[in-house]
Amino acid sequence: MRHNVDLQQLTTLRLPAVARQFIQVDSREQLLDSLVSHDRLSQPLLVLGGGSNLILTADFEGLCLRVRSRGIEPQYLSDNCVRVVVQAGESWHDFVDHCLQQGWYGLENLALIPGTVGAAPIQNIGAYGVEVKHLIDHVEVWDRELQQLISLSNEQCSFGYRDSLFKSGKPTRYVVISVAFDLTLNFSPQLAYGGLSEQVVDVESLSARDLFNTVVRVRQQKLPNPLELANVGSFFKNPVVPQAHYDQLKLQYPGLIAYPDSHGMKLAAGWLIDAAGWKGYRKGDVGVHERQALVLINYGGADGAQLLALAKQIQTDIQQRYDLFLDIEPRII
Repeated sequence: MRHNVDLQQLTTLRLPAVARQFIQVDSREQLLDSLVSHDRLSQPLLVLGGGSNLILTADFEGLCLRVRSRGIEPQYLSDNCVRVVVQAGESWHDFVDHCLQQGWYGLENLALIPGTVGAAPIQNIGAYGVEVKHLIDHVEVWDRELQQLISLSNEQCSFGYRDSLFKSGKPTRYVVISVAFDLTLNFSPQLAYGGLSEQVVDVESLSARDLFNTVVRVRQQKLPNPLELANVGSFFKNPVVPQAHYDQLKLQYPGLIAYPDSHGMKLAAGWLIDAAGWKGYRKGDVGVHERQALVLINYGGADGAQLLALAKQIQTDIQQRYDLFLDIEPRII
């Protein structure tokens, strides 16, 4: 265990914060041993993967557990289905790439999402018409309340839009150890998302690697590299509004981008922020990206309070303009 460890370079927003206690675990066994030895519900615990979905606002007065555990194990269930059990510390993008190399399909639309596999179910990551909840069979977790290892089914995970039991249900109770994905051995492209289908010229000859490469290219064009500009990707969730609210907004803003949702219409938060004039805005060391209004940037030297102050300004403006509230997507610590 190390003490007073600087976390700034371990998160993609690079906000200043220090963890009073810090342990890095490089295997499943070390992760479980650390949880058994050091974890107590009375002690604050911060589980850190790739640090790509985290806003640090102050020093962390507890134990920061950096998870780097590795391991990918396939279990072939049928001629067309493979269950892949993946340890929490695996890089998400590298895992998606590995699946293509093995001929396991279903995750192509989620290429280049930063972070680790263990974070995927917490956030229920999604992109270009695919959410990871549709591919997860179960999640193996350490239950801090029961002090034991348990398996939670897909249904028990209570997945929602960028949400889950692990994020808003009981965020301090469970630590993800591994995730089991059910993937297919026959590639079937998911092209329902307009922004992606427009990039595909020949659907008939499209391979899984072609789709993977297309997703990577589109994301690189739209989103800044966190190694070059500190950010967490999409900062706000796309708001879902009733049909009547959407219809009213569409009359006022004919260019409004939205997609049908089971609860109404899902509006493109980036479009709303851009139309409100925030794209390219900068105040001191924080700002809104010049090409993608959904991305807030730390230009260097900013702290969590400055970033959240900018987010609050945007939320207030969007509320006044469109009569809706933008929820922040990353976790705030």
